[in-house]
Amino acid sequence: MNETWSEWIAGTAVVGSAVIVAYILVVMLFYLMLFIVAFRTIRRDSDALFFQYEEIMHSSFSPPLSILVPAYNEELNIVDSVRSLLGINYGTYEIIVVNDGSKDATKQRMFDEFDMFQIQHQVPWSGLNKETMPVRGIYRSRKHPNLMMADKENGGKADALNAGINLAHYPYVVSLDGDTVLDPNAFLKIMKPIVEAKPGEEIIACGGSVGIANGSVVDRGYLGDGVRLSRNIVVVMQVIEYLRAFLMGRIGLSKMNMLLIVSGAFGVFRKDWLLEAGGYETGTIGEDMELIVRLHRLICKKKSKARIAYIPDPVCWTEAPERLNILKRQRIRWHRGLFESLWRHRGMILNPRYGRIGLIAMPYFLFVELLGPAVELFGYVFLAVHLFIGDINMAFSVLLLAAMILYGSFLSMGAVLLEEWGMGKYNRPADVSRLFWWALSESFWYRPIQTIWRCRGLVQAVRGKRQEWGDMVRKGISVGQGGDGR
Repeated sequence: MNETWSEWIAGTAVVGSAVIVAYILVVMLFYLMLFIVAFRTIRRDSDALFFQYEEIMHSSFSPPLSILVPAYNEELNIVDSVRSLLGINYGTYEIIVVNDGSKDATKQRMFDEFDMFQIQHQVPWSGLNKETMPVRGIYRSRKHPNLMMADKENGGKADALNAGINLAHYPYVVSLDGDTVLDPNAFLKIMKPIVEAKPGEEIIACGGSVGIANGSVVDRGYLGDGVRLSRNIVVVMQVIEYLRAFLMGRIGLSKMNMLLIVSGAFGVFRKDWLLEAGGYETGTIGEDMELIVRLHRLICKKKSKARIAYIPDPVCWTEAPERLNILKRQRIRWHRGLFESLWRHRGMILNPRYGRIGLIAMPYFLFVELLGPAVELFGYVFLAVHLFIGDINMAFSVLLLAAMILYGSFLSMGAVLLEEWGMGKYNRPADVSRLFWWALSESFWYRPIQTIWRCRGLVQAVRGKRQEWGDMVRKGISVGQGGDGR
């Protein structure tokens, strides 16, 4: 009996090791492909000149924009965010701030700074087949006629965006977070793929990279003296994580028209496609990804050649959590949102009717992004148990553990190199050096912590535990509060 039990354990060690090795190899090859695509794209597009954006601004093909800013408890950042919007380089646009039942002074800050007055009580119906929470009033600024604010009862970010869609007058709708600080040319950059689309090519949505503003000084809604890296290690690791996600993942997926996420911090959408898709879904945490998946489903249903584009150049900057407990809540919420989006559209996974979205993109997000942390955690536990039992080859175990730990670090280092080669936003040698070496350390502490958090988010999602979009503790990123006080 003992011999049979020992043989079974030895067999599980061999099979388990083979599965883990195969999984790691597939993931590494996929990431390597994304890295190569991202590198070629960045090197090709890095020579774009500003006058090209100027041509877009004055082009008759540049459509007017409705900029939606959902705001919940954003009293520290809302004024700077709106100021940055009022100073953007673009032709015709309107700004619609949606105060989603804030408990702080967000509404009063808007009133005091921009001299708002009430223009109507009810939101007109735009054709969106969704009801929103009641709107208390709609206001316009006396100082800036293209600035409006809707004050409504709390219904969550998706509900606030739907209320903004109902108010929007223009054919393209931009969704922004209330704490977003924009690049002055953000809208010229993000509209470039739409304006320059080839005949017969239809771009129905476009997203761009999001940077972290902690450590930089924001003056009158803009980064005052360029991008600076925070001294807070938690923020530094998030910068590296953002670089890997945006510069590697989304560029590669976009080139193959398999992009499933346009960041809720900044994305532009064709309003008619938004209305036909049904707007934002209020019953999910990850409303940004869920909408993109639904748009892909609509593209396949209509047998359209429409695309969802992405540009690698940072178009906006946001405040990142500076404490691990706040970051933990955010990442658990993100992972739950990923689960909910995939579950809602589970019929698309491995379904040939949806082409590469169903056969490649959805499986990637399922097996790598969603289940990857569980597989990684299982791998650590599996190796530890069998090393303790002593029925697995030590040299093989060391190599496997090294591969599991180091491939993430080298991917992160590669993302830092991509930023330096193509974007060059972190132009101080000390900042680049710190990013590079902290990227090397990622898999030894930051990645395991993230793995545990994401596994917890997966468990919560499977159990169906309800969680709102929640409160985000802000320090503020305006002058004198540059993320870490520098």
